[in-house]
Amino acid sequence: MSNEHHDLAIVGAGPAGMAAATTAAELGLDTVLLDEQRVPGGQIYRNIEHLEASGELVALGDEYRRGIELARAFRGSGAAYRPGSIVWQTSPDGRIGLTDPDGARMMHARRILLATGAMERPVPVPGWTLPGVMGAGAAQTLLKASGIVPDVPVLIAGSGPLIYLVALQLARAGCAISALLITAPASRIAGTLKELPRALLAGRDLLKGIRWINEIRRLGIPLTNGVSRVRIEGNDRAEAVAYEADGSSHRLAAGLVLLHEGVIPNIQLSLSTRCRHVWDEAQLCWRPETDEWGATSEERIAVAGDGAGILGALAAASLGHLAALDTAFRLGRIGEAERDLRARSARADLARHSRIRPLLDRLFRPLPDSVVPTDPETIVCRCEEVTVAQMREAIRLGGEDPNRAKVFTRCGMGPCQGRMCGPTVGALIARETGHGIEEVGTFRIRVPVRPVPLMALAGLVGEEEGLPAGESTL
Repeated sequence: MSNEHHDLAIVGAGPAGMAAATTAAELGLDTVLLDEQRVPGGQIYRNIEHLEASGELVALGDEYRRGIELARAFRGSGAAYRPGSIVWQTSPDGRIGLTDPDGARMMHARRILLATGAMERPVPVPGWTLPGVMGAGAAQTLLKASGIVPDVPVLIAGSGPLIYLVALQLARAGCAISALLITAPASRIAGTLKELPRALLAGRDLLKGIRWINEIRRLGIPLTNGVSRVRIEGNDRAEAVAYEADGSSHRLAAGLVLLHEGVIPNIQLSLSTRCRHVWDEAQLCWRPETDEWGATSEERIAVAGDGAGILGALAAASLGHLAALDTAFRLGRIGEAERDLRARSARADLARHSRIRPLLDRLFRPLPDSVVPTDPETIVCRCEEVTVAQMREAIRLGGEDPNRAKVFTRCGMGPCQGRMCGPTVGALIARETGHGIEEVGTFRIRVPVRPVPLMALAGLVGEEEGLPAGESTL
């Protein structure tokens, strides 16, 4: 299997990956789709086929039914599908390192499309590492994948559209929501008015959010806007949430706390390829620099979907389609004129589904005290248990960029390889030094980006075509 070659290898079976695989296979490209999960759908459409077959989509909402069409088209496309594949290396020369149930292996592709989607933005408030605290997206994953519903009252704090959706989904499934604390200031609405005319063109998407809020109010879920300085209290586990609102301090008991401050591109693999990344000031995140087709600064690497910038599931499918068309053009399967003609429908869909994004980016922009911790004892890196105080000391000693800080603290050296702490470390260094986040930069990601057993790696040595025995494949 180490000599396996494909025209196109896609990493991630969410909407972008499924759409890209379907289009590429239909155009005659030898296409393989690699994904960690056992079934297609990604995070947004996780477990969609089972939920549709069992009739359990009611709690998740009608918007999830759109994933069925993508999954069905992909299943019938003829693209090779490798579920249960953990990709730990993608190289500019087309090599892909992965681990599947049979062990570790290398694969080669003429072009690689990263459709790795989004991840929840870390919310390093005091107490966020206590048992009984998790991301709102993680709770949603448990609901979709296993039908797990908390048996204790849930308090949700943070900002972003997902907060309202998760609250509704849990409530529909029978979970008690004790409070919904929104950190986005109510005064921010006035600053978004210039984005409203464009957002109104989104029509259904805008109305959907309004319906969510109205249903939350009808269900009697307590909702407080303008919350700041969230702090989770407890000894062995989360017991309460303290916060400020309306100029005074408050405290609510909590059995389970869900935190969320929006999502950001999952860029571990794209960073590891050394393709150019840019700071997105509108979404407060790093993303790979791509052209209108998803192509990056590396000839063989493309990125589609939320991994290239947060636009949502429907836009992600359009971006996947466009990336596949461009791949077919670059590999000589279709001409430029045919590529551009086939792209018209996807571009129209992309424009329609992107209209509401500027409004959401302004309305739900995270507050600094939610994503850049100030309390000295707050954990920055969960893997290595590095605190704000330790980071400040490392910065004082010369760790004024993430990679120098890593040397002093081991921050970013844990199993997640800086995926969870990277955004926080960069923002913390920028605040402490007064430098711009673009100047501070990011962690240099080294392979493997995911943990791989040494025995599995040892089995790869000397197996690749043209690689002398005893030489590393990394």
